[in-house]
Amino acid sequence: MGVLSHPQITYLTTLRQELHRRPEISGEERQTAERIAGELQTLDADQIWRGLGGHGVAAEFKGTGPGPTVLLRCELDGLPIREISDKAYRSGIEGKGHLCGHDGHMVSMLGVGMHLCDHPPARGRVILLFQPAEENGAGAQAVIDDPHWPELRPDFAFAYHNVPGRPLGEVGLRPGPGNCASRGMQVMLEGKSSHAAAPEDGVSPAGAMAALMIALPALGHGQIGEDGYSLATLTHARLGEPTFGIAPAHGELRVTLRSMTNARMATMMTQAQSLVRRHAEGLKVSIAWHDVFRAVVNDPEATDITRSVALALGLRTNEMALPMRWSEDFGRFGDDGAQAALLYIGAGEDHPQLHNPDYDFPDALIPTVTDLFSGIVDAVLQPPSS
Repeated sequence: MGVLSHPQITYLTTLRQELHRRPEISGEERQTAERIAGELQTLDADQIWRGLGGHGVAAEFKGTGPGPTVLLRCELDGLPIREISDKAYRSGIEGKGHLCGHDGHMVSMLGVGMHLCDHPPARGRVILLFQPAEENGAGAQAVIDDPHWPELRPDFAFAYHNVPGRPLGEVGLRPGPGNCASRGMQVMLEGKSSHAAAPEDGVSPAGAMAALMIALPALGHGQIGEDGYSLATLTHARLGEPTFGIAPAHGELRVTLRSMTNARMATMMTQAQSLVRRHAEGLKVSIAWHDVFRAVVNDPEATDITRSVALALGLRTNEMALPMRWSEDFGRFGDDGAQAALLYIGAGEDHPQLHNPDYDFPDALIPTVTDLFSGIVDAVLQPPSS
């Protein structure tokens, strides 16, 4: 028997599907946050914070004695992707969808809140954090920069992401590097336009763009799992205007840099900027950085706690040989000093992949995740042995 009753599981499933119908993308999660805050109020949380780092919401559940603070984090935001589905609860907002499973992550943590409402922690306190803007990498740092963060700062932090392609409910564990660092590099090049009949009278960025479209992706090195692993992916290129009479003056490139470590990312940034300066000589150059994610580095002790709880619950575990190539901004909480662990929980071997237009969070995961995170809370906050 899990920590949730059948009526509670049914309620959370219905709520998940309601949230699925009304996705809000990063930075726009106002209605989602209001709904979550309302749900938390019904759970008699000791304190609720709103407007954290934008639209973030957090709730505190206090124990009866002093002890550490355990933060459980989930995400509020959806994606700017059109959902393709025939389900009754498919997205009702054109061009937006909960196609990463954050709707399921939210209700899983509300399930932990239901358990804490009836079974407060033995000591210390639990913070449930519903974080904004994970998808663009801005939300975690915005929460940490919020004036209220010192009231919330945890000793331990846990979160999870569902992982299609792995058995449903399997708990993936990886101490050390868990998710790659990444950031988007936007390169703007400006020269001087000219008549297409006299290109020599202008300064075209075409040659620089052609060279950079080869040179920047060549920054990739090694295989995932190696400290020096890096990947540079060209994602967008635009040169001039769609005409035949004008030699272009403007060009834009977008490249995603990815690495297993933050140190390697710093090196990649230096190398990428050097390449741009070298190939764009004679052009006006500007570089902007977007969607900045630090690497997730999982704390060994926090990972060990999770492993013990998962095995005690009879859950299948996966000792992951390699980190995930995709990024997650949860790494910011470890950078801030918490013993942090991100868990990778299987969403089903034949499940559509994250960010696919037909992705949908598997509701069968809700009770499993609630049991796991409730067990983690109990393990960290159990009374010290005499």
